[in-house]
Amino acid sequence: MTDLPDLTDLPDSRELPDSPDMLAVVATRDGVYPASGLEAIAECHGRAVVFDIDGLQPAVLATWLVGVVDDIENIAAVVLPGSPDGRDLAPCLAALLQWPLLAGAVSVEPGGATVARRGGLVLEHHAIDTPFVATLQPGVRGIPADLQTPAIGVPGSPGSPNRPSSPGSPGPDPVVVSVSTPDASELDLVEASRILAVGAGLKHEGFVELAGRVAAELGMSLGATRVITDWGWLPFERQIGTTGAMINPDVYVALGISGAVQHISGLGEPDHIVSVNTDGNCPMAAMAETNLVCDAQRMLIALADRLQLEVDPGLRELVLETNQESTPGATGDAGQDD
Repeated sequence: MTDLPDLTDLPDSRELPDSPDMLAVVATRDGVYPASGLEAIAECHGRAVVFDIDGLQPAVLATWLVGVVDDIENIAAVVLPGSPDGRDLAPCLAALLQWPLLAGAVSVEPGGATVARRGGLVLEHHAIDTPFVATLQPGVRGIPADLQTPAIGVPGSPGSPNRPSSPGSPGPDPVVVSVSTPDASELDLVEASRILAVGAGLKHEGFVELAGRVAAELGMSLGATRVITDWGWLPFERQIGTTGAMINPDVYVALGISGAVQHISGLGEPDHIVSVNTDGNCPMAAMAETNLVCDAQRMLIALADRLQLEVDPGLRELVLETNQESTPGATGDAGQDD
């Protein structure tokens, strides 16, 4: 039997602010909120249980939550952030409570939720007349400046008074053998702190592949404008903008991106923006802290050489040719959707 934790400094759920019968459940790591953690709390009008995960397994946490939250059966909806921990915990909680699970919601209310499907191209509203569990996608709503958040709980000893008496057992959990540092190239863009993004100014799929290797070498995640994903050079989950991922990195480097409004609307507020574009007056250049007016293809090859990465000789030949090609968007991505 796995020992269940209890929580010190957890506010009694009966003392939480009034809300329309919804409760946010947010797991932090070392006191750091995950992507969409604060958004989930805002969606529930400030009513929330926030705790540090402290290495505990999702099934154990689900059983513990059922024990420490008063009258959880009377709550209309439990909302978790669409972070990795939230996505792990949500199905365990839904299975334990035997409630429906709505994953990937863009809005949640008592009685139903709107979820994104088909890569965000379709929104479906699901009306549910029973309690349910939902995960909220990052970047889908604002956070009020006066949002009140509860203190982050700290797991305590299993023998303290708040130890839950859970209905049923969650069953055995997997054993954690090791914890690896996340690969920036595989990290969700909404959680990435450093992003190298590519646009139509690269003009050739080979340069997009090279940008991916450069990004990996620099410990950055690779993003793209919509025109790049429409051409099939990168998958949809790499797309940034109003029809893609809404990001908020510390560092954003734009290679060959002129800055269509649909793209820059999804950038959030990066601490540092670097623009590499032949047009020094494009919208992206106007936003940039550092504006490099040069050819993005040449800059990318120079970066690869500096990092001692192998470069296809054919790409070197391309930069010596004129840019008057038949490839769509050869002059940049101005006017494209993203």
